[in-house]
Amino acid sequence: MIKTNVKGRFCIMEKIVILDCGGQYTKVIDRKIRELGVYTDLKPMGVLAKELEEYNGVVLSGGPSSVWSEGAPEFDRAIFDLGKPTLGICYGMQLICDTFGGVVAPGVKTEYGQVEIDVDPSCPLFKGLSKREKVLMSHGDAVKKLPGGFSCVASTGGVVAGISDEKRKIYGVQFHPEVDLTEHGITVFENFLRGVCRLKETYALEDRIETSVNMIRSRVGKDGRVVVLVSGGVDSAVTAALLCRALDPDQVYGIHIDHGLMRAHESDAICENLAKLGLKHMKRINAEDAFFHTPLVIDGKQYKPLCETTDPEEKRAIIGQMFFEVTEEAAKELHLDFTKDFLAQGTLRPDLIESGNPDVSGYAHKIKTHHNDVGVIRRLRDAGRVIETNWDWHKDEVRRVARMLGLDEEIAMRQPFPGPGLGVRMICCDRPEPLPPLEETDALSAFVKERTGGRLSAEIGPIRSVGVQGDCRSYKQPVFLYDRANTPPEDLNWEEMMQIARDIPNRFPFVNRVAFCLSGSANGLTHCDGMHISRQTADLLRQIDSAAIPCFKGAKIAQSFAVLFPVSKDPKKSYSCALRAVCTSDFMTAVSARPGRDFDVSALYCAVDAIKRTCGAEISNIYYDLTGKPPATVEWE
Repeated sequence: MIKTNVKGRFCIMEKIVILDCGGQYTKVIDRKIRELGVYTDLKPMGVLAKELEEYNGVVLSGGPSSVWSEGAPEFDRAIFDLGKPTLGICYGMQLICDTFGGVVAPGVKTEYGQVEIDVDPSCPLFKGLSKREKVLMSHGDAVKKLPGGFSCVASTGGVVAGISDEKRKIYGVQFHPEVDLTEHGITVFENFLRGVCRLKETYALEDRIETSVNMIRSRVGKDGRVVVLVSGGVDSAVTAALLCRALDPDQVYGIHIDHGLMRAHESDAICENLAKLGLKHMKRINAEDAFFHTPLVIDGKQYKPLCETTDPEEKRAIIGQMFFEVTEEAAKELHLDFTKDFLAQGTLRPDLIESGNPDVSGYAHKIKTHHNDVGVIRRLRDAGRVIETNWDWHKDEVRRVARMLGLDEEIAMRQPFPGPGLGVRMICCDRPEPLPPLEETDALSAFVKERTGGRLSAEIGPIRSVGVQGDCRSYKQPVFLYDRANTPPEDLNWEEMMQIARDIPNRFPFVNRVAFCLSGSANGLTHCDGMHISRQTADLLRQIDSAAIPCFKGAKIAQSFAVLFPVSKDPKKSYSCALRAVCTSDFMTAVSARPGRDFDVSALYCAVDAIKRTCGAEISNIYYDLTGKPPATVEWE
């Protein structure tokens, strides 16, 4: 029931608790359940059972640990004595099996990506589903033996993918129903919430907007001042709009920093859009030289300048620290002081999850540091000086909020652009990465040749990119595929290539990304002379991006961009580039957009021709990234 207190505010009586086991998708579970109109709370896995008595059901998330390892997270086993309906997801299912006497082991079956499973529609959890369902798997361990009282209600290749104990109302799934790659995952949640837990209430996004506005007013007060970092994206725009709604305009100061890693003409457009939001005090700072050439000491560690740095985590740390230092200097010019005033930013829940933020998850692995969650920001947050209006939201929810706040559709639907900008789309290195042992490279080549009847060949790239596999960060080499017959793009079997791209990382553990060569040669020695961030490389990537990405305009994709890396087949050229286009609603998972289905194949022709015209003197090969998330991340770093 929903009861009203003396102030007329709603008190939620029905609610679900999600126990965080460290999974990258934990907050997506929260979002999906709230989309179904059910109030949720997130709590650490180690919470005591007595603190969960008020909840109507329990969800155990996925996580990066193994239940059989010595370092497995501790939890209160009395949770299962509460008699609450329970759903375990991935690691959560394995935890249930282990707790009740089953056996979970490594090496049974490893799966990363979308697969088809067999399900039993007579199980209450799978009511209304087909006998074959497409789901997202991301696991290395698997159930080897079921515990007593449980039955297998879903499987993949003879391996347990779902368990049920209807008497105790305890269920588990090895797959991730919370992500879009599980096609009917929302039905699984609805069956659990409305069928198993028998919940009736609704909880709306409007309630959270009101909560956000009230939070701003209570934190800042009538005399406080806030500096909001505005990139021009929907996240920071929503934060700025909420601040302007909650506070007097004279309390809000906007700062836009051009760090030399923006796209062409982007800062001009950003400042024009921000003026429309009602930001009365706006400051634009051009800080390329400071970002590129300043050596820093961060948390006691000496860092080289960004222009000499190749490690992706160090690049992100430097950019994040410089953002704060440039912001702090600008704040002083505006007579603001972060010991008394506030810093606001458009941080999303996925940013914090991927950064391994301990306030969000006690067990999540760091996939990549986000510039809005570096050490100095965490310390300000601990001191209570950071306002994050979007803390509890995902990208698709922020877009909905933007529309509800009356922002232009141009802002609401703007493609995401990472805080580090082009800095994480330039793959830097001092030297080529060594190739795996010869027997592994030969096995990869034989696998691709056999699968395609010799039509495609495969090559391991001498660079590395960031991925996410089994809720853990990976930093591995990409595989480049080449069409030996030079088939026109419209005649290529894109579904076959995307299936191969899904299979390769599952079969070869040194790979987390697969890209297909659209233009250029498969012949000749691949050379890698290294690359660093500089005005020259940033300008080159800006030219590639502004030439190619307009070709995808109007396509049903969430994001498209170009990546520059120092790999070449032509001794006269130093670089190659990759085009990336993905379909996703929340960016916690994604699929590579398929030519001919998600966008017209002619867009690839257009992009390749445009890159050749503008940058052909420096670009050797042009690739298209075929990989989903997982096992790759959307960005390459």
